[in-house]
Amino acid sequence: MSLMASVARFSYFLGVPSLTHNHYNYLSNNNCRFCCEILNSYRKSSNSSVSLSFCSIKTSKKLPFSSTITCSVTNGSSQDSEISSAAKIRSEVLSPFRSVRMFFYLAFIASGALGGLIATTQLIAALTNSARAAEVPEIAKGLGIDVGAVSLFAFLYYRENKARNAQLAKLTREESLSKLKLRVDENRIISVNALRGIARLVICAGPASFITESFKLSEPFTQSLLDRGVLVVSFATDGNLPSFEFVESEEMKDITSKRKRLWQLTPVYVSEWSKWLDEQKKLAGISPESPVYLSLRLDGRVRGSGVGYPPWNAFVAQLPPVKGMWTGLLDGMDGRVL
Repeated sequence: MSLMASVARFSYFLGVPSLTHNHYNYLSNNNCRFCCEILNSYRKSSNSSVSLSFCSIKTSKKLPFSSTITCSVTNGSSQDSEISSAAKIRSEVLSPFRSVRMFFYLAFIASGALGGLIATTQLIAALTNSARAAEVPEIAKGLGIDVGAVSLFAFLYYRENKARNAQLAKLTREESLSKLKLRVDENRIISVNALRGIARLVICAGPASFITESFKLSEPFTQSLLDRGVLVVSFATDGNLPSFEFVESEEMKDITSKRKRLWQLTPVYVSEWSKWLDEQKKLAGISPESPVYLSLRLDGRVRGSGVGYPPWNAFVAQLPPVKGMWTGLLDGMDGRVL
């Protein structure tokens, strides 16, 4: 019987009427901690990826001195499995015939291997029987064809499988990015996924001085970038706040409002952003200290990245406006996916 369960519940009831309210709170809190210790001990002993999701105390209205301490644990890898499932679905959509090709490659490999096995037995029989010596060249020819076919389709399957794994890894990273949180203002936090189909994000990651300089370089292109649905995520990796200087005069009120809108997004849960960014730099062979930018398409996929300042002029030249007569028709013209 498996010792692993997706949800573990433990309830403890106290029914001593002479307990005071303070004693009740003390015992309830200690029993809650006791429940958590049991779950943590189970996690360590079973060597499974389990995390404590909640621990709550419920009091009974009918029994004033009765309490129920309910704890639950969930599999820590459930989020990864969801991301993997989503990546597989997107992979099937992007390459709908890949699974069919791989199936036929396996079928041809099996057929060639079976033919080669039969040809091998026939060749051995012909070599041991001098009366069948004339059949050896023909049998060897058939065996060579079978071996060649198996080798060819095995190579094609290997290449297709390698491409699928690379695509799944890339889509999984993009799904991880889509789950990261952004702060829009003091009262609103959203995920990157919420901006799919709405905005083309440009992530600027580096020291505060790098963010400040990128902010200054983007000023001449503010209106054009907003027309193309570009919003900038400023991520200062050194922990300092970048210095954004806005002119608050009446004449500059409109452009200041647009500048603030362009640079309004900031990361939430910086440790998660840092982990994701470090993984991307490691895969690309870039130094962890290097300032980088990433440009996303409307569908949330990465369309461009590089070391240094974002090429604002290139974004204006390459990206179509999100409003006007071309709305909808050019939504997919974000550039190829990296």
